[in-house]
Amino acid sequence: MQDSLIIQDLYIYPIKSLRGIRVAEAKVEERGFKLDRRWMLIDESGKFISQRAFPIMALLSVEIGEDSLTVFHVSNPEESIEILFEEEVEEKVSVTVWDDEVPAKRVSAEIDEWFSKVLGINVSLVKMPLSTERKVDPRYAVNGESVSFADGMPYLLIGQKSLMDLNNKLQEPIPMNRFRPNIVFSGGESFIEDSLKEIRIGEVNFQIVKPCARCVMTTIDQATGTKAAEPLKTLASYRKVGNKIFFGQNVVALSEGTIKVGDELKPA
Repeated sequence: MQDSLIIQDLYIYPIKSLRGIRVAEAKVEERGFKLDRRWMLIDESGKFISQRAFPIMALLSVEIGEDSLTVFHVSNPEESIEILFEEEVEEKVSVTVWDDEVPAKRVSAEIDEWFSKVLGINVSLVKMPLSTERKVDPRYAVNGESVSFADGMPYLLIGQKSLMDLNNKLQEPIPMNRFRPNIVFSGGESFIEDSLKEIRIGEVNFQIVKPCARCVMTTIDQATGTKAAEPLKTLASYRKVGNKIFFGQNVVALSEGTIKVGDELKPA
């Protein structure tokens, strides 16, 4: 008999490309978990910035308060900035996430100054208002879903056994945070997520829509902000299809609700 699949970890990433936060439960919304990637840093041209070009972003930690986020550099926690959930200016700006151009709102000049100083380049923090609809690629959408500032899909699901399989092939094992998942489950065989389609977690239904192609961000150590060749080099030896390297599955939510660590993941 196959062992149960149990939700082991849930993660949200309030500000795109900064450190993630493990949570005990998360509210499932169409565009991603509540607060997940609803903020983003942009350069002077309005384009998003990420750890791909600025690995130092891995060292910016985010904490969630009752009505705000607090951000600090891990080597200097005292020098923090608070971002109120409701804080934004009226002026809308056009921002670019990969091939999408969508309206966003600046948060504040003071916050822009703080991030610019820490990162060493001129950046602005923007927030995605509820009125912004950034549509999921229609090839993969189920019900015309919208997505946050995430790269392309609202949710990323990975089985712990899949990471164990990879770590057995690596000289130095790596933690799951390299892959920035939203939902991690235990149990089953390695890469069982590749064969799942419609699933139910707690009271919420999801659909797995496509494998997740991995990029250089997986090679950035989230504890130090340094880059190396792994795990892409090893993944390429057995998880490459065409010119893409796959690890984890992209998912959309078919309903809303709250899911918790300890919930069972079942075929719907």
